[in-house]
Amino acid sequence: MNVSVESTGSLERRMSFSLPAERLDSHIGGRLRELSRTVRIKGFRPGKVPPKVIEQRFGKQVRAEALDGLLRETFDSAVREQALQLAGTPRLEPVGEGELEWVATFEVVPDFGDIDVSGLSVVRHTAEVTDADVDQMIENLRLQRRAFQPVERAAAEGDRVTLETWSQAGEARLPAEGIETGATLIGSGVMFAGIEQALVGMTKGEEKEITVDFPATWRVPQLAGQRAQVHLKVTEVSEPVLPPVDKDFIKSFGVKTGDEGQFRADIRINLERELKGALANRLRREVGEQLIAAYASVEMPERLVENEARAMLAQQVDQARRQGQDVQPPEGAHQAFMDAARKRVLVGLLVGEVARRNQLRLDPKRVQDTLRLIASTYEEPEQVIELYRNDPQMMSGLQSRVMEEQVIDWIAERAQHQEQALSFQDAIRQ
Repeated sequence: MNVSVESTGSLERRMSFSLPAERLDSHIGGRLRELSRTVRIKGFRPGKVPPKVIEQRFGKQVRAEALDGLLRETFDSAVREQALQLAGTPRLEPVGEGELEWVATFEVVPDFGDIDVSGLSVVRHTAEVTDADVDQMIENLRLQRRAFQPVERAAAEGDRVTLETWSQAGEARLPAEGIETGATLIGSGVMFAGIEQALVGMTKGEEKEITVDFPATWRVPQLAGQRAQVHLKVTEVSEPVLPPVDKDFIKSFGVKTGDEGQFRADIRINLERELKGALANRLRREVGEQLIAAYASVEMPERLVENEARAMLAQQVDQARRQGQDVQPPEGAHQAFMDAARKRVLVGLLVGEVARRNQLRLDPKRVQDTLRLIASTYEEPEQVIELYRNDPQMMSGLQSRVMEEQVIDWIAERAQHQEQALSFQDAIRQ
């Protein structure tokens, strides 16, 4: 294989290579002959379709598929031959008008030197689910199912208040005419905090005007960064009424017998599952912070860091839009994520290097256990398992997650560590 590699930066490489023409032609010919035996085309008997018709109908698609497969195979072989450790996805481009000469531009994993994890100092957090935690979860479930009944007293924290509002910010009135009607739960944060607090103590029919300084990031553009006079009128005050923990309540959460003991046992299992994930996340962050501190001076692949920063920005924008916010990030907004992206890339590359150097392999049983754990949170677990098994991208993501957890555990076991006990609530608080 004719391969040449040149350095175009401290961590960037440019590889020139050629595809074997005879293998490409052989693959295309073999695939077309296979199609001629199996394909069904109107007007021809099975297996009797002329090669010219097969070529006209499928030649372009078969050639594209063969070229893509051979390109990846040849590039991967060249990478192994040159003993290169790639960081991120390569950019592959043909040279000139042909299909056989290619150039790949990519970044390589930096030299971390001797990775000695025994010098790291890791805190392992521990926690357990208590009866009080189960009681608290039952209270949370009761809150989710609460009803509201009107009262004739002043509004207090936790009450639902139905109200009419309008605002004046300079020359702008919102709405331009009339009023806006709505409801809020005091303390929920649905409305601006200053407005919610102003509702405390108000009674049905009472009106009030308050001055509010809205932050520049406020979700209503006409009010963002403005000082406004907000007029409030309470039309109803309702207090929450929590349902009793009876058989009907318990059955509504899938416990068909309505047995409270089984209900509490199921809640405990769910809390223990949540706790296990929270403790794993804490250990991942703990190990990651130690790795970042120990290898902060190592140069990171610039393109890989920038791509990670852009991905983090896109994730935040997507989350904001799903919450109903109209977000249009300015050019270069990803720069705000560069430091966090650099740390994330550093930890990811180090975890990969630890796995490679110590020949750590993915544990299939751990993958299956994790998949079943994920599926158990859904009403139809087997359908979720089948979904993962039939989606290579989802399964690949799961395998990457499990492999990272394995490496993190491996590092933590060999590092200096001490245990620190937490309550369940503190443990799951991110």
